[in-house]
Amino acid sequence: MSHRTRCRGSNLIISVEYPASDMGTMPPKSVIRELLLLKFERLPDNDKKSFTYGPAYLGGGAAVIGLIANGLFRGVLNVTQGLFTSSLPMAVLPFLTTVALYNGAVSQPLMSGELNCPTCALIRGGLVGALAGGMYPIILALPVNAGLATRYNTSPMPEKGNVLRYWITITQPILRRMNIALLLQALFGIYMGSRHHGIYVKMLDLPASDSEELKD
Repeated sequence: MSHRTRCRGSNLIISVEYPASDMGTMPPKSVIRELLLLKFERLPDNDKKSFTYGPAYLGGGAAVIGLIANGLFRGVLNVTQGLFTSSLPMAVLPFLTTVALYNGAVSQPLMSGELNCPTCALIRGGLVGALAGGMYPIILALPVNAGLATRYNTSPMPEKGNVLRYWITITQPILRRMNIALLLQALFGIYMGSRHHGIYVKMLDLPASDSEELKD
């Protein structure tokens, strides 16, 4: 028996064969995902590229912030050794973390039909951009360069009772200098969330095949 089910909060209607006893149940997530993938392939190339490579652009911004923060901490701590050793993780880790978190928080829920709230997509994108793409690289740069400063004795280290205050004092000026970069990452994350949710809505309006039409 054919059963049409509306995807939660959206215009997506899925027609699936169910036994009579299963009428009224939601279709499996795998069915929704497969149908959305079919619709995704019918999108214009610009939309597909934006959806596919958008997280990498956000991750690229995180990598740049990581390299800038690394340079600032190296300057404050007078570290001249281990440039490649500190720069590599400061570029790679923020990039991978930001891409993974954006995909997990925005892209995958959209492609599963689970993120139908445009405001939620904006918030998720902005948080990923600000935290994973902005704050995380700066925070990561601190222990990386603190370890180098300790190893090469390039800067006097704090006494046991003043460790936390010392590192806060070191970090605060760098955070102030990175305010604009953090804001840009947050805004770009918001833009990406809005853009990708718009692409998702566009997918819902597309037929899965040339012979199929969406019905309200």
